[in-house]
Amino acid sequence: MMKLLFKTLLVLLFVGALAQTGKAQINFTATNWQQALKQASAQKKLIFVDAYATWCGPCKMLKATTFRDKQVAEYFNKNFVNAALDMEQGNNPSLAQQWGMRAYPTLIICNSKGEVILNTVGYINAKDLMRFAQDALASKTGI
Repeated sequence: MMKLLFKTLLVLLFVGALAQTGKAQINFTATNWQQALKQASAQKKLIFVDAYATWCGPCKMLKATTFRDKQVAEYFNKNFVNAALDMEQGNNPSLAQQWGMRAYPTLIICNSKGEVILNTVGYINAKDLMRFAQDALASKTGI
């Protein structure tokens, strides 16, 4: 019974994602951590990190749904330097260790010095991601 309920929920999430109009999405402009730090310092913005793994199902769901929400995309593109980092590639495993990551996806907001302001683990819907971002901006420390 639980498996059926879970499968139904997944189908509804994907159908909802397909029903969204437009091609809004968070633009992940930073391709590595050092680039994100430089962009954030130059633009005087916080950094939003989508710390993911290629095999991670909830990570893929975030990309297909929450990150494509029009309101979320506009807000994050305006207020953050957005970085999507595959935590199993390049220097990212050491960054994951530094951040004490234990699961994917982990969403992190840092200042331009690389200091973590706020983080959350797991899939998050658009409404909760907006609240997460607004909380981080309200407590902006040392951009």
